Amino acid sequence: MDTHRFSGPFWSIFRIVIGLLFTFHGARTVLGLFGGVEGSGDAVPMGTWPNWWAGLIQLVCGILVMAGVFTRPAAVLASGSMAYAYFVVHQPQGLLPIENGGVSPALYAWAFLAIAVLGAGPWSVDALLKRRTESQTLSPTPQ
Repeated sequence: MDTHRFSGPFWSIFRIVIGLLFTFHGARTVLGLFGGVEGSGDAVPMGTWPNWWAGLIQLVCGILVMAGVFTRPAAVLASGSMAYAYFVVHQPQGLLPIENGGVSPALYAWAFLAIAVLGAGPWSVDALLKRRTESQTLSPTPQ
């Protein structure tokens, strides 16, 4: 497979942007930032099912994916939560995402699935830890 020299950095930027946008959703839901829920300035009451828990997943997984820490498990959880949101909340309102208001959850579900499959990319904590582990494994141990 021919890989362009910018594909790794571009993939990392894509992951960072998706994680940041997801974090904003979680911060709005859990912390009441960015106008809060439905512009009220308020957060969803703690522990409320499923909204508060979805917001917590958005906040935590968004931060993890953005930083590239435990990227694959965080992306799987984020993708699953968005698939749940799409099929439980949006899909009963109409067949297609454009009809049922589910474009954002559908896009997030697929974006996070791609991140889970392809990994964090070179600009991530995961990649840094992998490089550090590999360099320690390859360096000779002093006698």
